[in-house]
Amino acid sequence: MLNIDYIIDILPPRVRTNLEPYFEAVGVMREMKDPKVLSSLGPAGVRGLFLQRGKQGVPIQMPSSHSAHFDFSYPADQPEMRTLYERAKAHQWNGSTDLPWETYVDPMNPEKPILPPEFFSSAITDNSPVKLSVKEERRLQADLACWTLSQFLHGEQGALMAAAQVTESVQFFDGKLYGSTQIMDEGRHVEVFHRYLDRKVGKLYQINDNLFVIIDALMRDSRWDMKFLGMQIMVEGLALGAFGALYQMTGEPLLKELLKRVIQDEARHVHYGVLALREHIQTELSERERREREDWAFEVALLMRNRFMAFEVYEEWFEGQMTRKEWANLTFQAPGMERFRHTMFSRLVPNLREIGLLTDRIRPHYERVGLMRYFDGRNALQISGESMLDELDSVPDAA
Repeated sequence: MLNIDYIIDILPPRVRTNLEPYFEAVGVMREMKDPKVLSSLGPAGVRGLFLQRGKQGVPIQMPSSHSAHFDFSYPADQPEMRTLYERAKAHQWNGSTDLPWETYVDPMNPEKPILPPEFFSSAITDNSPVKLSVKEERRLQADLACWTLSQFLHGEQGALMAAAQVTESVQFFDGKLYGSTQIMDEGRHVEVFHRYLDRKVGKLYQINDNLFVIIDALMRDSRWDMKFLGMQIMVEGLALGAFGALYQMTGEPLLKELLKRVIQDEARHVHYGVLALREHIQTELSERERREREDWAFEVALLMRNRFMAFEVYEEWFEGQMTRKEWANLTFQAPGMERFRHTMFSRLVPNLREIGLLTDRIRPHYERVGLMRYFDGRNALQISGESMLDELDSVPDAA
């Protein structure tokens, strides 16, 4: 068996720096055991990880091949979705007027940090061979916060496009009505995250390669339920957890209010995904189709777990001064990052269980990577955005 880590370690430093991202991409591809999963994610992996299409500075065309599903009888076919639609209409908000944009934001202010230093910048500066001044440490902390928010923004644009496709292709009419509200939600999220990055912190990072792979694969997939699974359950579910963690940790009041509103929207989106997929996966798919989606969800969970390594910040700050492997170890082990992952996967895994994609066959794989500890948590049908916020506000910040 080819030992990629050994090959990387024996390469000259300059060669290693140039080749490490590609070796990492090969490692991701080798993890995909199911041929159907590889055929779904593989081409997107080549475009995102090897060709880095998301980082070429030009608009990207992603062909789609799904069918738009029309029903001119307008049935009332999903009462729970109709209820969710009514809730969504009642909770619309205006990103321009309902947030305190007059708030002054200084991303380097240690008194009101966007992310506390304990999140992961202190782990880097305390253990890195590269020593930084106090001012540099604050700048690094600010850049890590900008990177995190940039990935939120990119994910929300992906969610906007996916929500539009899902609304076209979903086969429940009440689901189409609800989906129309999600398109509005996602557009608003893109608006407010971009405005915050552009006008308040003044920096935008490129999309992370792993996130690009997932968005690329979902945009091109013709199956409506795969778009639901990928965006509503995987991306939105993990984002909901990430927003919750940041909401609890941030000391910046404008961002906290922004996240408070976004969390309430996102909780409805994940609820929608569970409603749409639960019966479909458990009763309408063949065993072969269900297993493919089960394997796909696991591979995407791994991609999302590896999404938050902030290699774009590494390349800006430390490339040539430490290896990517050293950086990855520092960020992965940072207490704040562990907390981030905990909150994200505590939202995701129970939803996979609820829709029927955590059978005895796949559980050992989740156990192997430490994700089965979230199995018994509450799913999206059992927790609203409001109750999630109450829960976050009742727990003292431990960052």
